[in-house]
Amino acid sequence: MGAKYVLQASQFQFLFDALTARGYQVIGPKLQDGAIVYDALSSVQDLPAGWTDQQEAGTYRLENRSDSAFFGYTVGPYSWKKFLHLPARKLKRGKSAEGEFHFVSENEEIPKLAFVGVRACELHAMTIQDKIFMGGIYRDSSYAERRENIFVIAVNCGKAGGTCFCVSMKTGPKASGGYDWVLTEVIEKDRHYFVVESGTGAGKEILAGEEILKELDCPLAAEAEIALSERIVEETACQMGRRLKTEGIKDLLYKNLEHPHWDEVANRCLTCGNCTMVCPTCFCASIAEITDLTGEKVERVQKWDSCFTEDFSYIHGGSIRKTAKSRYRQWMTHKLAYWIDQFGTSGCVGCGRCITWCPAGIDITEEAKGFYGDS
Repeated sequence: MGAKYVLQASQFQFLFDALTARGYQVIGPKLQDGAIVYDALSSVQDLPAGWTDQQEAGTYRLENRSDSAFFGYTVGPYSWKKFLHLPARKLKRGKSAEGEFHFVSENEEIPKLAFVGVRACELHAMTIQDKIFMGGIYRDSSYAERRENIFVIAVNCGKAGGTCFCVSMKTGPKASGGYDWVLTEVIEKDRHYFVVESGTGAGKEILAGEEILKELDCPLAAEAEIALSERIVEETACQMGRRLKTEGIKDLLYKNLEHPHWDEVANRCLTCGNCTMVCPTCFCASIAEITDLTGEKVERVQKWDSCFTEDFSYIHGGSIRKTAKSRYRQWMTHKLAYWIDQFGTSGCVGCGRCITWCPAGIDITEEAKGFYGDS
C-alpha cells in the first residue's frame, strides 16, 4: 500500500487544474435532469456538493445533505462504460463505385480522460469488462485504447444506498485496486478533507499520483486521520440496503430453468431493457448498416443492444426468446451463472442500478430468494 496524504477540499480545484495541465479531460459526477450523472467537468463547482440520493426499487430521488460533501451519494443511472464501451460508434463507412461498395474504417480520436469519483463496485465492473473486451482472442481495439488512456480517481463510499449490495458480491464499499488514486472523504465539525492513496491503475505508475500530491503540497495523513477514514468505510459496509445470497447460486439457477418463479417475475417485467442499459457490466451490442436515400453511401454502426428485445435473439425463422419469461431468465442466469463459466466471475457487482431503475421495481436480490426458498 502506498503512503496516504491529506488533500483539503479547498484544494480540489488545483487537482482539476493539475489533471487538465497533463492533457486529461476531467469526467465526474454532476447534477443533470434530476439525477447525478457522469459527464465532463470544467471545475469543482460542477460537482454535486451538498446533494445525496435516496434509492429504492423503482425509485430515485435527490435530496439536500446537511453538509457540503462532494461525493455524498451512491451511484446514478450512468456507468463509466459509456466512455469505454461507447453507446454508439461508427465502425466503417462505404461508398458505391462501379456497382460495388468500398468500405474504409473510421479513424477514432481517443481522448485522455480522468475519471473522478469511481466507486469500488464500478472498479470491479471495469475489470469484468476488461476480461470481456481484452481478455480473449478477440480483442476490442477501440475499448483497449480508451481503457489504457484513462486516469482513475476512485472514492471509497461513505454512504450506502437502499439498493446497494456490494458487500454480498465482495466488490465494496472499499476500493481494493484498479485505481490510480483512491479518496476517502472526511467531514468533521470544522474540517473537510480527503485521505488520498496512490494505486496501480491501468497503464499508470504509482508515483504518477504522488507527484501531483507533492506538487499540491499535501501533507502525509496522521494516524487519527487514517483511522477516521477507515471507520467511515467500515460503517458504510454495515448500511447495505440489500443482500444477495450467492452460495451455490450458479448451480441453483442451472437446476431451476423451468421453475414456476420465472412466470411470476415475467408477469411484472416490461422487457424495457432498463436494467441492461444502466448495468455497468452488460456489454451486448448490435451492428447495423445504414444507407442514405440514394443508396450510394452507407455507414456501419455499432450500438448498445439488450437481451430484453425480441429482435436480439432473432435468427432465421424468428426470435428464439419470444416471451418475457425467457428473456428475464436469460438475463439473470447469464449475470449470475453463465458469466462465471465464460469469464470466471459473476456479472453482477452489487451496484443496485437494475433495481432502482426498473419501472416495475423488480429486485434481482428478491428474485434470487425465490429459488433458495427462503427469506
